[in-house]
Amino acid sequence: MLYQLLFSLHDQFSWLSWLNVLRYTSTRIIASTMTALLLSLLLYPWFIRTLQRIQLGQVVRDDGPESHFSKRGTPTMGGSLILFCLIIPTVAWSDMKNPFVVLATLVTAGTGVIGFIDDAMKVRSKRSGGMPGKVKFLLQILVSTLTCWYLFDVQLADVLDRCAWYVTDTCSLASPTDVTGVIPANIRYRLALPLLGFYEHAPLLPMAIYFGFAVFVIVGFSNAVNLTDGLDGLAIGPVIFSSGTFLLLTYLAGTLIAGFDIARYLNVAHIPGVGELSIYCGAMVGAGVGFLWYNTFPASVFMGDVGSLPLGAGLGFLAVASKNEFTLVIVGGIFVLETVSVIVQVVSFKLFGRRVFKMAPIHHHFELKGWSEPKVVVRFWIISFVLALIGLATLKLR
Repeated sequence: MLYQLLFSLHDQFSWLSWLNVLRYTSTRIIASTMTALLLSLLLYPWFIRTLQRIQLGQVVRDDGPESHFSKRGTPTMGGSLILFCLIIPTVAWSDMKNPFVVLATLVTAGTGVIGFIDDAMKVRSKRSGGMPGKVKFLLQILVSTLTCWYLFDVQLADVLDRCAWYVTDTCSLASPTDVTGVIPANIRYRLALPLLGFYEHAPLLPMAIYFGFAVFVIVGFSNAVNLTDGLDGLAIGPVIFSSGTFLLLTYLAGTLIAGFDIARYLNVAHIPGVGELSIYCGAMVGAGVGFLWYNTFPASVFMGDVGSLPLGAGLGFLAVASKNEFTLVIVGGIFVLETVSVIVQVVSFKLFGRRVFKMAPIHHHFELKGWSEPKVVVRFWIISFVLALIGLATLKLR
């Protein structure tokens, strides 16, 4: 949007010829990241004061660790500003006629609305329950299903034609005859497997099975990030590492660099147009770092479900759109660990009447073992960083 306006000026005024750099995706990634970061750093002080004034304070579960009782009343729903600082730079610096960007924005906004309603119900009732779990889950499935429906079925001939002006380091779309939907038909329902070349070893799944799997990934990671958001800075750290990793993965999957198909070289899926999602990833990194400035221990604001649900859904969508579903399991391993700990705890208690962990999710288990909150958070960040490196390493281990 904004970049198209600015780019159009470089031909009209010679002194603005330097705006030609906006044709490069890498330039707009930097612009998106910095815009999101600056918006976050500048707006959060005002936003926190506003939340305090209208008394939107955190509701703490009564059965949680005693150390968390002091968090009652800390401003919550800070994720609302994360979404603002994520969506505005994305819209400003990316091609909003690119369906990948449109769908990423819509799934983020849609799950954000669900989280907002859930948080509002918690604050209003002064209870930690919020929206009934089944209702929230069904709404997440609805948003994810609609997203995947369009991801696999939207026709792109017009979009492909209008992207012809791009040159190197851009969306680099194929010819209209090569694409019958947002994702090319020949790879649409193929499942990428870690450490194996995509074009030789990715199995072709029945449409219904792959579609259900894609919905599961988006909904699953939406809830996984939500479960992880239990300590100051715990969830947003892995979100930053994961989105930073997918910035590179989406860029490589959808970008030709000087005519060189680097995705084919790395033997990963080449998906025309998906490289534009790297701008969305950059905005997520910037918004996340800006939020972390105020969310680090002791937190001045919490993100709430309005932040955790859409951030997780956004990561899930990035994985599905770029054919990196199992890579997300590695990169987002902290989220997987937190979710599995809850499942194991519930199953163990119902079947055997005993708990495996002192408390679930597992970050509470370590708290009750005597670890301080900052120690748990920083160690989980370190693990997340290492997992991000492992995820990137899989690009060469094929």
